[in-house]
Amino acid sequence: MVIIDPGHGHNTRGKSSPVWADGSQLHEWEFNRDVARRIQRDLLQLGVKSVILVEEAIDVYLRVRAARANEIARQFPGSFLISIHGNATPGGEGWEVWTSPGQTESDKLATKLFEASKYYLQGFRLRHDYTDGDADKEAKFTILIKTKCPAVLTENLFYDNEKECRFMMSDYGKELIAKLHVEGILEFLKSQ
Repeated sequence: MVIIDPGHGHNTRGKSSPVWADGSQLHEWEFNRDVARRIQRDLLQLGVKSVILVEEAIDVYLRVRAARANEIARQFPGSFLISIHGNATPGGEGWEVWTSPGQTESDKLATKLFEASKYYLQGFRLRHDYTDGDADKEAKFTILIKTKCPAVLTENLFYDNEKECRFMMSDYGKELIAKLHVEGILEFLKSQ
């Protein structure tokens, strides 16, 4: 089972782009859920089982998310989780994937996603950390360390960067970001 975790909720403060000159604005929780639904749609068409971890529009505590994922993984051995996010920091740009510290199955999934990002996000910076021999960045994010199955978190460009945000708001951009994840998932499954 592919567990798709759309990060944040409408009540998570500070998770929106600036209001651009044309009045448009990206809300991360909406973006994350839209991309998650597109990933699930494409996986369904390919016959790959998946579940969206958080259907609620409000934020769900990280420990609750991890507990939900662990229950799914218990019912479906071989499950893995991908947490979908958008990024923001002044002057930031690019796409990145995170795993928990150390070498785990999560690193293999992250590598497949990173490889897919090279094709689907041409023209965008790919943020990486090769200090441990692979491209993923590592952190003790709750969703990565409290899940009992392989888990990665993707930061799908910066919504406070107008060029990247406009791509993220476009149907084309969301489709490419979803396809990146689907290809990475399929390549990971083939390698198992």
